[in-house]
Amino acid sequence: MKNSIKSTLGSLVLVTGLAVSTANAGVPLDLKYPDGKLTDATQIMDNVYYVNHFFAFKNYSIEKVGRTITVIVKKSEGQKPLTETVERYLNNDYQDDPNVKAKDLAVFRAGKMRGTGMLITDYKDDAKSQEYLLWLPALRKVRRFAQPAHDDAWGGTDFTFGDVTLRKPMHESHSLEGTQKLGMELKSLVIPAAEQTAATKKLPAGTNEFTNREVYKVKSTTNFSGWWYDHRITYIDTKTFADYHTEYFKDGNMIKILDKNWQKMEGSTDPRALRWYAWYGKDLRNNHESLAYIPKKVTKHNQESFKIGRKNYDTSNLWQESTLKKIKR
Repeated sequence: MKNSIKSTLGSLVLVTGLAVSTANAGVPLDLKYPDGKLTDATQIMDNVYYVNHFFAFKNYSIEKVGRTITVIVKKSEGQKPLTETVERYLNNDYQDDPNVKAKDLAVFRAGKMRGTGMLITDYKDDAKSQEYLLWLPALRKVRRFAQPAHDDAWGGTDFTFGDVTLRKPMHESHSLEGTQKLGMELKSLVIPAAEQTAATKKLPAGTNEFTNREVYKVKSTTNFSGWWYDHRITYIDTKTFADYHTEYFKDGNMIKILDKNWQKMEGSTDPRALRWYAWYGKDLRNNHESLAYIPKKVTKHNQESFKIGRKNYDTSNLWQESTLKKIKR
């Protein structure tokens, strides 16, 4: 049961979709958009964090619309992929709360974790660990968990907990290695016909859409001793701060890549107001691949009301432990 719970916890963190010894406010929700080009690598990474945590929005969700829903795919070389589907609801609007920075709710709708839900609370004090409340449908109970380790693999994917939520700019030392054109295709998961399943026939392809975008090239060296990577290189849009491509290195060898297809969110003047479209990851040591695909029609932001299943919620009562208990398997 413990291993099952740990696996479930790992699988939820990507979509819910983050430690130091002293209090630190971290990246603020109201981080000002830069007046011009940045030369400080840490400031660049602060803006990347702002984008990845959707601070440009009061709330952000990836919902189920009809039969369309977010799909997470995991694939070992030569084998058929495994898939799960999920809804996610993030709220960054806690200006009147001196402690809470954001809350994230996720509900799995298909796959091994169907009916499982999680509520994560992120605090304004970066020295304070996040709170994890996990609804286990088999037990019909909510369990409380400690924050996971940064280097734990997220639910069998090629994304670690650090990649998804836990890594903050202060956990690495950053240096700017210049600006350039991105000059590369963003990759996606390519599945041979014999290994396709019904859930993977309409996944997004790779794209050259961003090839000519000007990007910052930032080297980030981990501050953790004996870590799974020594440093990573990230290519970041100089206008939107989208982190398109990241390469991880250990002992001089590239061991993993992450590609993120970011798209503009309509209705916002902040260039950093982006939405997820696809995340692709590949472990170059064993050729295991992962993909998170978020169709445009399921993405919403700055809403006043929400519907999960047959129940209606508003911003005052959605992000609560009681919501987890109402999830139907």
